[in-house]
Amino acid sequence: MKVFVSRNIPGTSLERLKNSGNEVSISEFDRPATAEELLERGKGCDAVMTLLTDKIDGEVLDAIGPQLKIVSNYAVGFDNVNVDEATERGVVVTNTPSDEVNEAVAEHTWALMLALARRIVEADEATRRGAYKGWEPGIFLGTNMVGKTLGVIGLGNIGAMTARRARGWKMRVLYNKRSRDENAEKELGVEFADIDRLYAESDFISLHVPLTDETRHMINKNAFDKMKKGVILVNTARGPIVNEQDLVDAIRDGKLRGAGLDVYDNEPNIHPELVAMENVIVTPHIASATWEAREKMGHMAVDAILKVFAGVKPENIVNNNVWDKRRK
Repeated sequence: MKVFVSRNIPGTSLERLKNSGNEVSISEFDRPATAEELLERGKGCDAVMTLLTDKIDGEVLDAIGPQLKIVSNYAVGFDNVNVDEATERGVVVTNTPSDEVNEAVAEHTWALMLALARRIVEADEATRRGAYKGWEPGIFLGTNMVGKTLGVIGLGNIGAMTARRARGWKMRVLYNKRSRDENAEKELGVEFADIDRLYAESDFISLHVPLTDETRHMINKNAFDKMKKGVILVNTARGPIVNEQDLVDAIRDGKLRGAGLDVYDNEPNIHPELVAMENVIVTPHIASATWEAREKMGHMAVDAILKVFAGVKPENIVNNNVWDKRRK
């Protein structure tokens, strides 16, 4: 079997793939594969291991060829893959969710909230450029997190792990999702709230919803107008959930105390005003970037390919309904 990996990844998983007896080709470029490279290198392959920077639609699937059996996406999200078109062609699509990844993203979410609450990045920059002249009572005043209200939009695995950490800060946690989760309420001590109430009462809001037609730009001017003045917003989910121009306007108008962003509406491009704002922290889509998470992701992506080749259904299959009609 032939496998194309669209970009080299950290960890030991690709060595295992190369030693599996299959013909493995790995992009030699330390950057996202271009559309042309993906088609050229993927053509004739039985499996492609993709990253979230690779756009996989029906046209790409057809160009790779009718022998393609699996798109193994090295990411938790899979909005870069047209799953419906893959299913129509009998192509299995998998992703890489795991506790290691979920914990990493939840930790990064909290790192952003803490850094914004205590103005860590601003203070660090000022100190490095020599502005620190000794203790002063009124510089870089932040806000305590203890006793505040955290609003979690989307209470999946990552949202739940983010909410669980709020216990240590004695925070009240409001959550919003499609349907109420009474088990999570008992386990985590969280409280279901409709979205308008969550906006109105939260001191911190963290986004953990997938990108869909419904969630695209759900955080917009209308949402900001309903939020509590001085709220801190963190997005470690998907960039297009937030309308960046409306976010800029809300921060400029003083509605938001600050924002922590790891994802962007048009990656890798970021709204230039966000980059220039002192009360905005921007990180380069690294929420899951721990050695533990990357190692787990790599092995899950490789496992999925090898299992499909062996006729075994992978546990992390996205389009379950394709299995009985999959390409063999």
